[in-house]
Amino acid sequence: MLNITVISVGTIKEKYLTDALKEYYKRLGAYAKVTDCQLKDEHLPDNPAPAEIQAAVEREGKRILASIPKRAYVVALCIEGKQISSEDFAKRIDAIAVDGYSDLVFIIGGSDGLSDEVKRAADWKLSFSPMTFPHQLMRVILAEQLYRAMNILGGGKYHK
Repeated sequence: MLNITVISVGTIKEKYLTDALKEYYKRLGAYAKVTDCQLKDEHLPDNPAPAEIQAAVEREGKRILASIPKRAYVVALCIEGKQISSEDFAKRIDAIAVDGYSDLVFIIGGSDGLSDEVKRAADWKLSFSPMTFPHQLMRVILAEQLYRAMNILGGGKYHK
């Protein structure tokens, strides 16, 4: 069984998003073991200087890197990543598993993004859209797409 870890910076405060995330993780449980790893975001002052933002992103990046399981295939969700269809997402997950990876890690940064160090450590950079989404909502979107991908691979009807 595939082990999927979602590492994200910050917590979800809205109950409707928490409920949606729990529902998709429950559905995913039929296909994979899912671990939700939430990391604390760095506190910044009001109107932070660019250097303060960069330092915070780098500190978050260190915590992200320390949370990645050994020998995992790492996917960073970032604007520089490649956009693909849901079908191609499913095929890519299948190919990763066929290549012998049992641990798949998805990384969602905080509101200021991911450090360059985290992006360099990723095996794959993925973008869901050129649009910007709140990082809390992105966790739900990722969970839904993971469920959709597993359903596609399993020949289910959810994707239709």
